Amino acid sequence: MAETRAQKNRALRQEALRAQLAEQCRVQHLIDNLKKIEGLDPESDTFANELAKYKEANAQRLKIMAKYLPDIKVTEVIDGTDEYKKAGELTDAQLKVILLESA
Repeated sequence: MAETRAQKNRALRQEALRAQLAEQCRVQHLIDNLKKIEGLDPESDTFANELAKYKEANAQRLKIMAKYLPDIKVTEVIDGTDEYKKAGELTDAQLKVILLESA
């Protein structure tokens, strides 16, 4: 089925948005915030405020990532034979190989 110009443009915009979000909302930011939470002093006067700030930041990042960067289990992937398959149809070993090759 041929794509219309609008569908092609939409796909380009979505891919650009995914790339931007992948750069801005990296998992590393989440890990950094978790390390900051671990380093907080529970005896500090600002403990509750700092904890809430980092928890909310992580929650928002996860929400954005889930919206625009869907889980690999629900997306289509290409296996070694260049065939598209639903990720749920692949074994964990096949998914691991595909992820390692794409990294």
